[in-house]
Amino acid sequence: MTVAWQQAEITLGAGFDYANPYTDVEVWADFTHDTGMTVRRPAFWDGGRVWRVRFAPPLSGGRWIWRTHSSVEDPGLGGRMGELEVRSGAVESPNPFLRHGFWRMSPGGRNLVHADATPALLVADTAWALPWRATEGDVRVYAADRASKGFNAVLLMTLQPDMDARGPQDRTADEGFDVAFEDLPDGHLNRMRPSYFQYFDRLHAVLLEHGIAPVLQPVFQGFGWKGLRTAGAAIPPVEYARYCRYLLARYGAAPAVWLVGADGSGSEPQVSAGGREIEAWDAYGQPTGVHYRPHARNDAHQDAPWLDFQWCQTGHRGEHVPERVADMWRNLPAKAVANGEPTYENTGEHGRADGWWQGHEAWSNLCAGGTMGVIYGAAGLWQWRLHAAEPGHQPFFLAPDAGWREALDFAGSRHVGMIAHILAGLPLADMVPDWQLTFAPRGLSVPGRLYVTYAEHGGPLRIHPDTDHAVPRPYRVYDPLTGEITGKGHRHQGDLVIPDDGGAARVFICYDGWAADTPGSPT
Repeated sequence: MTVAWQQAEITLGAGFDYANPYTDVEVWADFTHDTGMTVRRPAFWDGGRVWRVRFAPPLSGGRWIWRTHSSVEDPGLGGRMGELEVRSGAVESPNPFLRHGFWRMSPGGRNLVHADATPALLVADTAWALPWRATEGDVRVYAADRASKGFNAVLLMTLQPDMDARGPQDRTADEGFDVAFEDLPDGHLNRMRPSYFQYFDRLHAVLLEHGIAPVLQPVFQGFGWKGLRTAGAAIPPVEYARYCRYLLARYGAAPAVWLVGADGSGSEPQVSAGGREIEAWDAYGQPTGVHYRPHARNDAHQDAPWLDFQWCQTGHRGEHVPERVADMWRNLPAKAVANGEPTYENTGEHGRADGWWQGHEAWSNLCAGGTMGVIYGAAGLWQWRLHAAEPGHQPFFLAPDAGWREALDFAGSRHVGMIAHILAGLPLADMVPDWQLTFAPRGLSVPGRLYVTYAEHGGPLRIHPDTDHAVPRPYRVYDPLTGEITGKGHRHQGDLVIPDDGGAARVFICYDGWAADTPGSPT
């Protein structure tokens, strides 16, 4: 017995040995519900004669009958059958993915929603190197910190992507890393090491325990870990697509975002091959998209049916460039957008993009149209630098005197995570940039239901008399650095000013779901 959206696993044993099970054998299973709904899930090879199928029932209650299929005649892999009972009723869990289901795109394609249509905002960190460098103990420390601050996602390179990187196969040794494919240094993904992914399963489980969804990137196209000839643009597209399917088989029955291209132009043939493969096999419709290098157009595959989102990158010089997000918002057909890589905090020197810089950046990108969410990065953490003196990394991308553990405590992460706390529970789906409702430089609206604006220096928010009807009457004013409510109330007809003393950053939220409060009374 299981519950909706909780992963169940079926183990299969092959009847024969195969020269290379990863490349030579395909296995999948069809799950059919009492209602007639069918979900197809690919299986993955897990070493020796073992294959596994992972499935999360998307319906509450009922029975699923499953049957396996194989590309080879093998009685242990094809033609196996069984059933799975699902408990009825709502799931009582602090984990939103169990209560509401996996993420998918909103009806207008601009935002995330859960399977039951509950709105969601991605608040993500970039711990790119965690899968091949971190230990299970490390990840428990990391996940607890990020979850407490409000983060619900993390960007991960699923394997070490640099073909020329060398070091001991040891997560605890300087310049060491675990290896997913023995032939990656030759630009191929054929000789898989299942033990790598068995360890990654444990790290993955820790993240999910803390409500943190992995944003899974197959093989980087851009800088990679140390900038040593990344394999993402060298691997044959058919091998790249096969690996995408493997990742989907292993991790796709749990919360996930699929980042098929990263730090490249987006036009690399591997990107479209991976996107099509995920579209063909992802029965849950979880978000799939591309993250670009700084000098890119950010619109590759804009009309592709597999593409759900586009993420720009503004580079690592400590400059605010929200217009890149605004430009992407205007591209058609509409896709969700975000700034996937602002400047990492303390990159190259103390003070670069540190502290509130990160909060201002996140709120500015959000209000410019980056309504899929906000993304943060810390120098030293993204490489998972083991300690402050570990050699072998490019100094420009490091925070001086910091390993991953010190970088975890950089102040900017608190400001970015605070966005999740301030916007929790609001109807964010398909909110749009709006500069017509108030005399403010930044704003988002769901007309008549919700209005959010970020004021860099605070001060009174003046509402345009011609659009007063579109701004909900109940309001709250937040200090975005602390999350404190500094004012709240309910405007009356003709009352066109929400008061604030000014001199500090403020977030104004007008929401029709709040009860009428006494004007200006703080909590």
